[in-house]
Amino acid sequence: MRPFTSTIPFADALKLALTATAPLSRTEHVDLRSADGRVVAHDVVSPLDVPPFDRAAMDGYAVRSQDFAGAATAGPLRCVGRVFTGEVLERALESGECIEIATGAPIPSGADAVIMVEDTDRRDALITFRAPVKPGQNIGRRAADIRIGDVVVSRGQVLTPSRIGALAATGHTSVEVLAKPSVAILSTGNEVVEPGQPLAPGQIYDINRFTLESVVRRHGGTAVPLPATGDSIDELKSMLDTASAHDLIVFSGGSSVGERDLVRDVITARGQMLFHGIAVKPGKPTAFARIGASLFLGMPGNPTSCLSNAYILLVPILRKLAGLPAWEPRTITVPLARRIVSTTDRHQFYTVRLVDGRAEPAFKGSGDITSMANADGYMEIPAATSSVEAGTMVTVTLF
Repeated sequence: MRPFTSTIPFADALKLALTATAPLSRTEHVDLRSADGRVVAHDVVSPLDVPPFDRAAMDGYAVRSQDFAGAATAGPLRCVGRVFTGEVLERALESGECIEIATGAPIPSGADAVIMVEDTDRRDALITFRAPVKPGQNIGRRAADIRIGDVVVSRGQVLTPSRIGALAATGHTSVEVLAKPSVAILSTGNEVVEPGQPLAPGQIYDINRFTLESVVRRHGGTAVPLPATGDSIDELKSMLDTASAHDLIVFSGGSSVGERDLVRDVITARGQMLFHGIAVKPGKPTAFARIGASLFLGMPGNPTSCLSNAYILLVPILRKLAGLPAWEPRTITVPLARRIVSTTDRHQFYTVRLVDGRAEPAFKGSGDITSMANADGYMEIPAATSSVEAGTMVTVTLF
């Protein structure tokens, strides 16, 4: 056994990790249909006005306002036809004329107002108007939304349905975005078996690869699962060589203090260890390192410890790599249902479930995935706190 000689506070670990992390500079073009949630690589400028012409904002009649001469009513005017969306009147509207027009249709030359159909009376081709008119009435002006040269989306913005719509409105079919970080995910341990395979005595199914893949996909990364590897230096070195082609390498297991917890030895030989051991519960045996151009995160093998640290450490690292804004999960303040006793030397992330408006403790143990699966979120207990009494108002960060 090689016990931890020291651990660092979680805040220091997060600061070290984020300082060592820089957004990727690689970019790629993606079709607008697959651009939702991606990060814009460069400002995108509009090549045209939106709308590209003056258009009717109401169903009604396009008229010349001078035919009304300031009167509250006018007419009759002679209707000379109809204009629908996608159509253009080939001639200018002349004095004494009007034209039926649909919402969104181009305003004919010579017309400068639209009177909605509800304010008119029609007899054959003669239209009488029962409402006053002024220039520009019920007309959507050319470039009222976007002008040529306007920035449609800005570098660093996350694409949303509305921003994708703005790109489509300006004729774009694709957009240049930051590449998604490629994240190699690997579980270590002689006991780890792929789900679906028969379990031999002493073996367990791989949980962490599946939970970590889900976290990576939700927060802007491309998960690349690698086969589980055994507890030997040679196997770990070989798999690390394979994983080093990726932006971020995430191992689970092998980072603790046992005789076969060899990840520390392999990392120290290949890269620069920035920290090993965090004063948190669960998740103490967590390591972070640089290996060439890649970042390395060594996660605990226990499923609750691994997933807990994925939420509080992997997510911030990954989102910074991806150029995404910092994650701001929803929180809720509720009374604690039962007293909790805490370890005083470590900052604890304690899982709870919400029952009848109260926070019910859900944590069982670091090796129990239901500590997370049956929880709605977690509360934080500072290192100096030995217990939290029932009825205390606590802030729960929701998963």
